[in-house]
Amino acid sequence: MADMESFREAVTAWAAGGPDGPDDPDDPGDFARELAARLAVRTVVLLEGPSDVAAVDALAAGRDRDLEAEGVCVLSMGGAMSVGRFAQLLGPPGLGLRLTGLCDEAERRYYARGLERAGAAPDFFVCTADLEDELIRALGVTRVVELIRAEGDLRALETFLRQPAQQGRTPQQQLRRFLGTKKGRKIQYGRVLVEALDPGLVPAPLDDLLDHLLAGV
Repeated sequence: MADMESFREAVTAWAAGGPDGPDDPDDPGDFARELAARLAVRTVVLLEGPSDVAAVDALAAGRDRDLEAEGVCVLSMGGAMSVGRFAQLLGPPGLGLRLTGLCDEAERRYYARGLERAGAAPDFFVCTADLEDELIRALGVTRVVELIRAEGDLRALETFLRQPAQQGRTPQQQLRRFLGTKKGRKIQYGRVLVEALDPGLVPAPLDDLLDHLLAGV
């Protein structure tokens, strides 16, 4: 049965080895096109990685939003430098879908250039440093440490904080680094930190992205 995960997988495979143009007879995007029509996909949210997906999905769930039912595909590209390729395939030159996204400040230029070259509107939202930094600032260091304790990672955090490289960094910087020290941890805490947010504390880039998606329904 076709579902949004099937569409994500098809698009990722297409981006990894797609043809030079949409009229290629062996175009691996045919399946992606078929799924997009079958699932009534209207919008794709281009995200750098799976931790961003976890955060967006958690916020949507907390607001009783069913993004898939709204025709929204939340897609991890495996890095911001891939945005141009995905925009070409999914935007005006390809499937003609509405594109938006969320990125780190350092990757703003990739998003701006990639969307512009695809003829897509520059509808994306930018975190001051990255999404983890935004979430830590919104919750505060004390609350984030409480959540780390609840997740059973306090001992790992304490060991990490004793490392010489962490001395001289602010607590916020230390926590941000900690979240990226183990595979899967950023994904885990992308969800945990968002679920712990009070409604009024959602970082502006993430909040604005969800509002933008609602406006397009």
